[in-house]
Amino acid sequence: MALALVETKFFLPHGRGGSVPRPRLDEQLGRGSRLTLVSAPAGFGKTTLVGSWLAEHAAATGARVAWLSLDAGDREPETFWTYVLSAVDRAAPGAGSAGLTALGAGQPVEVALAAVLNELSVLPDDVVLALDDYHLAEGPHTQSGMAFLIERLPPQVRLVISTRADPVLPLARLRARGELTEVRAADLRFTDAEATAFLTAATGRSLEAGDVAALGHRTEGWIASLQLAAISLRDRADPSGFIAGFAGDDRYVVDYLVEEVLGEEPPEVRDFLLDTAVLDRLSGPLCDAVTATTGGAAMLESLERRNLFVVPLDDQRRWYRYHHLFADMLQARLLQERPEAIPQLHGRASRWYAEAGQPEEAVRHALAAGDPERAADLVELALPGLRRERREGVIRRWVDDLPEDVVRDRPVLAAGFIGALMASNHFAGVDQRLRELEQLLVRPASELVVVDTDELARLPGAVETWWAGLALVGGDLAGTVVHARRAVEAAADGDDVTTSAGAALAGLAHWAGGDLEAAHRGYVTAAEGLARAGHIADVLGCTVTIADLELALGRLGDAERTLERALGLAERHGPPPPAVMRGTADMLVGLSRAAWHRNDLDAAAGFLRRADELGESAGLPQHPYRWRVALARLRTAGRDHAGALELLDEAERVYVGDFSPPVHPIHATRARVLLASGDIAGAAGWARRHGLTAEDELSYLREYEHLTLARVLLAEQRLAGAIGLLERLLAAAEAGGRLGTVIEIEVVRSRAHTAAGEPAAALAALEHAVDLGEADGWVRFVVDAGAALTPALQALAARRPGSAFVRRLLAEAGPAVGTTVPVSPTTAHDGGLLDPLSDRELDVLRLLASELDGPAIARELVVSLNTVRTHTKHIYTKLDVNNRRSAVSRAHQLGLLSRR
Repeated sequence: MALALVETKFFLPHGRGGSVPRPRLDEQLGRGSRLTLVSAPAGFGKTTLVGSWLAEHAAATGARVAWLSLDAGDREPETFWTYVLSAVDRAAPGAGSAGLTALGAGQPVEVALAAVLNELSVLPDDVVLALDDYHLAEGPHTQSGMAFLIERLPPQVRLVISTRADPVLPLARLRARGELTEVRAADLRFTDAEATAFLTAATGRSLEAGDVAALGHRTEGWIASLQLAAISLRDRADPSGFIAGFAGDDRYVVDYLVEEVLGEEPPEVRDFLLDTAVLDRLSGPLCDAVTATTGGAAMLESLERRNLFVVPLDDQRRWYRYHHLFADMLQARLLQERPEAIPQLHGRASRWYAEAGQPEEAVRHALAAGDPERAADLVELALPGLRRERREGVIRRWVDDLPEDVVRDRPVLAAGFIGALMASNHFAGVDQRLRELEQLLVRPASELVVVDTDELARLPGAVETWWAGLALVGGDLAGTVVHARRAVEAAADGDDVTTSAGAALAGLAHWAGGDLEAAHRGYVTAAEGLARAGHIADVLGCTVTIADLELALGRLGDAERTLERALGLAERHGPPPPAVMRGTADMLVGLSRAAWHRNDLDAAAGFLRRADELGESAGLPQHPYRWRVALARLRTAGRDHAGALELLDEAERVYVGDFSPPVHPIHATRARVLLASGDIAGAAGWARRHGLTAEDELSYLREYEHLTLARVLLAEQRLAGAIGLLERLLAAAEAGGRLGTVIEIEVVRSRAHTAAGEPAAALAALEHAVDLGEADGWVRFVVDAGAALTPALQALAARRPGSAFVRRLLAEAGPAVGTTVPVSPTTAHDGGLLDPLSDRELDVLRLLASELDGPAIARELVVSLNTVRTHTKHIYTKLDVNNRRSAVSRAHQLGLLSRR
């Protein structure tokens, strides 16, 4: 589930009217320390200072600025790190994509950060990551990741934190190393000269030096107090008298100034400020709804012109927010003066957001209004749309927000929470929730609270789908099928979502049991129903499985057509949401696998590149491990076994299991790469660790592993064991109709019989594979067998002299075939680049393909880090990419890493 990002959080605030030059602070901020900490109480101008300095610094140096405005809603670690890495990715496109993938896959934050730091370490430009209002989001779950980030920042990357309280970070260690710059309240306080300049600009009048000094003394240089005082001073006939009567500590000073500001404003402005104090963000239409007046947009523009503590959140001046301190004061004043109005104001905001199609804000304001019943109504109405967009994470957060006594009588709401929990792989306690829901459904309708009656009608079928899901998770395949069938039978007329879910769950159970034809029928039915329901992201998810099944059944052409149809479906539905874009990337990865089976490695690489490019803007594929496994196949084809193993290690790290049976475990694919690299001992060790023997009882779920074991036995020259295992695997695969697997088994069996000196048996096995694979063009299994299959291929060519397919297999499976990714003769030297890479750039490129960071690459090449960054910049330009991962992917497609 991808987080729906609030775009305005990345907007870098520029200096606002009334600001004064502060070169002494600019010098502090420009020292270039690893961490710059701007820490002071509210109202000291931290955001204004850092934002203005960053804008000037970026303009002067070309540095990339990653700005993030944090708030209390970002305290959850997933939200916090998604925003941080998204900010980095916006400043340096592509630099955060691998990290976001890791986060989306549930990997530890350190894994995500390591991927991002690796990208940043070779970035040619300086980067400043600025986290504003850090105190609002800091929590125990973010502290270790922040410490990890700071310790490993590349030299050209700086972190700037503005906060009201010192963060729980290793500040003492950084201070001792000289890696910390601190800007604190004492630094931020206006000097007399700065206060004079500020007050003159803000009031439009010259004040006596003594008055400025007195005001500065009483406010202790607190900028917010001075700004409030300036507003009150604008129309004062006797500024000295005003300042002389101004007394009290900071808290009372602020109370006094707020009273003066609000008291001096016309009633309509004062009412507007108080009424809109309940809003986190302000727009003209929203303010009109909350205040029950008109002219909100004009009022906001007027407040901004008068520097009355509004901050624009976009360049079009459509959205604003109040200065945080000012907002706190307004809320306190509203609570003091008109507490009875607060629920009504929140209620109006809730209604506006609901009509604007923003259910999250609508629900939040309904709860703030003390109206959990309305919040529950809104949640219930939002459920179908959120499910369609795969935003179950939003629904799951509401599980804790709504009181249990409100949910107790609402079957549709209770069901929505169950579905969201299961979709997020949170199964604990779901069985109890299901039993309570079943009891609720037998109560008289008059006792129930239902807003969405259409959803109520589909609950009996939905309940059965969830029982089926729990049965599947528990390994009860028969129970899964029974509940799935009941779900279809209980589904309401036209309820395509429930019938599709039932069909898919039954398909999963059949798949796990090895009945692929039944599984295929179930998934095709599910995809058709989901398409009718408009759940395009789910259709694409089903298509991944359908194509997998078709490949296992030996229907390579069908798999390609299935994937292409799904791509067309996604394109016909206009600009896709992120979930559909991720699904589209998965379709391209599937097409790459099909092209690999045909031995069209150029096409396979092209599909992967398109998936990678699409994934960068969509939050990466829905199943990011598949992209890595597919690229590992291409690396193996190019004899880059080390690179393939690295990719498979990454694939295991980002793998997140779902309901699908693990029929192609990554660890078995890794063993195959070890065999291809000649590491027979390593592959044999894999078999021992996983308890595999040639005498095992066979099952479909471990078929791929046992076929891998047969390859290991063949490499060890344990031919009798290999042949015996292969014959048993062949019988099981044929009985199950898994003809794609039969093709592979027969190719391996032909090799084994050739090695055993049994040419007739070798020819028979190969001929069977060719008969099954010729129509759809199954080539790669034969190519991977290499020269070991040449005698059998030659015998088959003699038997079938007119077969173009056999001649192709014989040509492509020769000793030198399949050992490198094909490269056109015209591009063999430079990959077809108009501006070829230099030898030194190729050296850097090869190390970019490793796990080394920028400093380590510099040490390896015995050059400076700046030299590495310069080479990297040239490489990115010549390859037409903007990040490390894309550069490596592009280099492999061009064959640049397989030379020298």
